[in-house]
Amino acid sequence: MSKVFAPYRYDFVGSFLRPESLKKAKADFKAGIITQEQLTAAEEEAVRDVVAKQKKAGYHIITDGEFRRTFWHLDFMWGFECVAHEDTGSGVQFNGELARLDDVYLTGKIIAGAHPFVEHFRFIKQFEDENTAAKQTIPAPAQTFQQFVTPKNIERTRKFYPTDEELIEDIVAAYRKVIKDLYDAGCRNIQFDDCTWGVLVANGSVERYGKGADLDAIKKKLLKVNNLSIEGKPDDLFINTHICRGNYHSAYFSSGPYDSVAEELFGEENVDAYYLEYDDERSGGFEPLKYVSGDKKVVLGLITTKSPVLEDKEAVITRIHEAAKYIPLDRLYLSPQCGFASCEIGNKLTEAEQWAKLALVKEIAEEVWGV
Repeated sequence: MSKVFAPYRYDFVGSFLRPESLKKAKADFKAGIITQEQLTAAEEEAVRDVVAKQKKAGYHIITDGEFRRTFWHLDFMWGFECVAHEDTGSGVQFNGELARLDDVYLTGKIIAGAHPFVEHFRFIKQFEDENTAAKQTIPAPAQTFQQFVTPKNIERTRKFYPTDEELIEDIVAAYRKVIKDLYDAGCRNIQFDDCTWGVLVANGSVERYGKGADLDAIKKKLLKVNNLSIEGKPDDLFINTHICRGNYHSAYFSSGPYDSVAEELFGEENVDAYYLEYDDERSGGFEPLKYVSGDKKVVLGLITTKSPVLEDKEAVITRIHEAAKYIPLDRLYLSPQCGFASCEIGNKLTEAEQWAKLALVKEIAEEVWGV
């Protein structure tokens, strides 16, 4: 078992740009040209390659690049029983672009069977060594809760769950099973990817939960479903969270500082670390970090994945020290603000530019922390 745990002083969120060979294999499978077995072989080859590149770049936390997924969050939800999806050509409006997402809805009560992500982890675990640990990224329980209580889905959801409390109870049970199965498969690093808090910080976005929704009540429910899912985890299992405001083809969904959610998110959510989007003015300042409780860590997402332009190293270092006014430097870490391909479409940069971004993250961390 690896003795490396996330976050590492220089780190990344999880997803990588899909190589052309994998894109072709997926298109061929969809067209009926190749079999599921051939697609799986192509996925495994691509994962081996991206892991090798992660290690060559000097990184100690590895992922499978989320190469088996179409969407960062929805594919995980499909792994539960009674969760259906269809491509209706619709989506969610991002800044200047429609994010094409499948409709995902309930056909019954949520049950966790043998979740495919556990098998995905078993494959990536083989690449661990004494200097390298694999982490498994999954959407936060709050993200799954939000999916089924939006105005678009609530009528269907109420057929099976008359109240939010009943829905939360089953989501928690399903997540606890997946977390246990991941742990039994040797996983010691789980990352909850969570856009729900990044949505709440935007003006008027609470109405995503329905007209007249109460902000404080929503925050309590998000905390409850996340914390109950974590409750009782083994001491040697690290569960961190990544907070984002949307990341689709270099477009964003929402804007707003952390201030309105900081006390609950940073003070009361029982995660071990926060990977926080901080790559531009949309995220506000660092003062909300004063609410980070206990000895929890903060990974500053100061390098953007939305643009190929490399950040000024000295400017990033200055921002790290500004954040250190609110949380000790030894509890701060560095990463890009989000993945490079939260959805299959990927962001607007090349693979070479992607690795240049990660080289910069490592270079800055070595200069600031001497790692």
